[in-house]
Amino acid sequence: MKLSALDLVIIGAYAIAIFVLAQWVARDKSGRGKSSGDYFLASRSLPWWAIGASLIASNISAEQIIGMSGSGYAIGLAIASYEWMAAATLLVVGKWILPVFLHNRIATMPQFLEQRYGPSIRNLMAVFWLALYVFVNLTSIAWLGSIAVNKIAGVDQGAALWMLAGFALLYQLYGGLKAVAMTDIVQVALLVSGGLLVSGLTLDKIGGADGIVAGFHTLVARAPGHFHMILEPEHPFYRDLPGLSVLIGGMWLANLSYWGFNQYIIQRALAARDLDQAQKGVIFAAFLKLLMPVIIVLPGIAAVVLAPELSRPDEAYPTMMHLLPPGILGLVFSALIAAVISSMASKINSIAAIFTLDLFDKHWPVAGGGAGSDPDPERERRLVRVGRIAATAAVVLAATTARPLLGESDQAFQFIQEFTGFFTPGITAIFLLGLFWSRANEAGAIAAAVASVACSYLLKSLWPSLPFLDRMGWVFVAAMALAAAVSLLVKPRPGANKVDLGGVGFRTSTGFNVAALAVIAVLVALYATWW
Repeated sequence: MKLSALDLVIIGAYAIAIFVLAQWVARDKSGRGKSSGDYFLASRSLPWWAIGASLIASNISAEQIIGMSGSGYAIGLAIASYEWMAAATLLVVGKWILPVFLHNRIATMPQFLEQRYGPSIRNLMAVFWLALYVFVNLTSIAWLGSIAVNKIAGVDQGAALWMLAGFALLYQLYGGLKAVAMTDIVQVALLVSGGLLVSGLTLDKIGGADGIVAGFHTLVARAPGHFHMILEPEHPFYRDLPGLSVLIGGMWLANLSYWGFNQYIIQRALAARDLDQAQKGVIFAAFLKLLMPVIIVLPGIAAVVLAPELSRPDEAYPTMMHLLPPGILGLVFSALIAAVISSMASKINSIAAIFTLDLFDKHWPVAGGGAGSDPDPERERRLVRVGRIAATAAVVLAATTARPLLGESDQAFQFIQEFTGFFTPGITAIFLLGLFWSRANEAGAIAAAVASVACSYLLKSLWPSLPFLDRMGWVFVAAMALAAAVSLLVKPRPGANKVDLGGVGFRTSTGFNVAALAVIAVLVALYATWW
């Protein structure tokens, strides 16, 4: 695909504008430098619109756009369950999980684990998350994003990899989380507008003179097998989306772990001005999630009619971009870049937060107050400096190891989902028990983490035909049972549970309740229509 001079001007203007905006919104307050609370939690001052936009911008990356569009081409609308069930999950996070985290002034997920269970589980999970974020998540975003840039714009993949990594690092290096979150509203606006343009132009192409609406009806008529949300067991992709399990099974575990207990996602909500702003932010994100399949999945289904002979499903989205005229192509390409940069920048800042607050500050502490609470200026400057060094090191490691780790894999994205799925049931069990069962202790939490990996590997080896989401469900049950048994058998350490639930209120505002009911009503209507 050849980019015109106009496209290149638009892409360059976007890059300069978003970089300048990020530095401006995150500029230091008059008379003082950044504290660790400023750098890692945006001074706990984020408004709802920044939280909601940043949740989506951090979640959606180029490989997800291209990969889910490819799944739309191969499977159909059923793949949209990953987006629509996430909207339902965000309601749960907003009502029952965020109140506990914000009431206890949680900054990182390992910190919560220490306050709830003890220091061993904090150290274990901090190291695990750092390894996962650097060598799995950050490498995959950079590598698969560079593939997208290479396929669409013809830029050498190695050069694209380092350019994406370098820009994402510099984008947030000075301003931290605030630079990312406060500019993500622009990123999301670009992502949504660009995606809607692709969807609209593909449907218009199918509809011809009759327009977009007629194009959609024609698409449904010509590809009826691609418009079922719940797959039957005989469907060739049933193992990927095993029927009702997307509604009542393992997909809930994946979503709860991702949206509720994943540092680089939940960090936005932890930086809210207050609980009300955090809950408004997750509701905003839930409504955006309802829209995502129109932007991501629909172009892939349209390619079934417009490009039925594609050699690989992942070629669907880039092929649909061929329909875009000069200028519009540059806008949509900028939206793809925005998705990559925002996801990478979010991941980088979370890596820096976990390393600095959960490892460095715990094992090599500097005298002074805690992060964000009457801090000692010298201590705070050192923590921010360590965070920036950690961010730089993470980017260099990820960019250097991306090709050796992922370069020979034809199914990198699927491998990553499978790999993280070994840990997801245990992580979800640890947090749910920690939040809602006072008897759970550190021994039980560690048992759940170990059982998650062991049981996942055992089931995968002995029952390879078991769908991935169903396996997660069975492993979750086993991890919960083992954690409960060990917690009952092992006497809890006195004073280990420092999480305060006494003042936590789970009642939500009328606005939140009405918006949540609206999200649920839309979901019911969608599944009832396309069952």
